Amino acid sequence: MADLYSWIVFLHVAALLGFLLAHGASTAVAFRVRRERDPVRIGALLDLSAGVYGLSYASLGVLVVTGLAAAFMGGSWSSGWIWGSIVILIVIMVSMHIHPAASFSRTRKAAGLPYFEGWRPQERRPPASTDEIRAAAATNDPWITLAIGGGGILIILWLMMFKPF
Repeated sequence: MADLYSWIVFLHVAALLGFLLAHGASTAVAFRVRRERDPVRIGALLDLSAGVYGLSYASLGVLVVTGLAAAFMGGSWSSGWIWGSIVILIVIMVSMHIHPAASFSRTRKAAGLPYFEGWRPQERRPPASTDEIRAAAATNDPWITLAIGGGGILIILWLMMFKPF
């Protein structure tokens, strides 16, 4: 029977899978919404992305808690790789809040959907013109998002697997 540490690591990896599944939907939306011309479809795509927020944040919470537990149980706090992983995760989270979340929020606002300003939810407003909705949707650059999120997670994975320092 596996020990508790193995179960914690298992839950950590399972949470990562849940997090990536949820973000897969948002990533697909990020690539599609930029090219979409129909404001109704833009709104539907944005709702699809927002629909996975719960799974995304729940998975992230489990990911962080089990990662911290594994670090304590494995005695990793004196290793540089764990601190590097934490710093990279924070940089990813801040960068994602600045870039794609802000772009999606502008587009949601233009489309007449509930949106966020800072971390505060805002009520829906009447939709902007079709051209304004399209312009807001075009501000999203999914390649930057993919580079930040995907690249950052790959670096964290490398640090966790190979523990270079």
